[in-house]
Amino acid sequence: MKEEIIIAGFGGQGVLSMGKILAYSGIMQDQEVAWMPSYGPEMRGGTANVTVILSDERISSPILQEYDTAIILNQQSLDKFEAQVKKGGTLLYDPNGITNPPKRTDITIRKVAATEEAAKMGNGKVFNMIVLGAFLKIKPIVKLENVVKGLQKSLPERVHKLIPMNEQAIQRGMEIVE
Repeated sequence: MKEEIIIAGFGGQGVLSMGKILAYSGIMQDQEVAWMPSYGPEMRGGTANVTVILSDERISSPILQEYDTAIILNQQSLDKFEAQVKKGGTLLYDPNGITNPPKRTDITIRKVAATEEAAKMGNGKVFNMIVLGAFLKIKPIVKLENVVKGLQKSLPERVHKLIPMNEQAIQRGMEIVE
């Protein structure tokens, strides 16, 4: 098993955090992992993306030109990465702010209304965990118990009290993905 993923959106959407949690989850599952963030100098509002590779075998390079899965959270990222999804791959996106939805017919396109659902849950900060849950429903490459361990590893101890809420958001993402 080898899954090459790009997660892309605006800074402040939890793109890098989602990638880090996914990477730690793979480590907890004894997988080989690569995590390579890329972001502009802006703290929030600029573009950010992260490449995550999870594999049962050694990873030769974290630099990719094509991806098995693209998780897209804004129009700029969709414009940039839709063409880089491998034929037969998966593109998961949040429709909020997307004016030109994905058009390819040779990939699986799935939608998760994570922005809307986070608002319903009363906490915009769980947006990225809803998206992560949707991804794990589509491609269960790590177990939920390892995602919780990944949350514990990647989040500072002072916010560990929020882990149950994040778990709930992951579950909700699994339920609402289209």
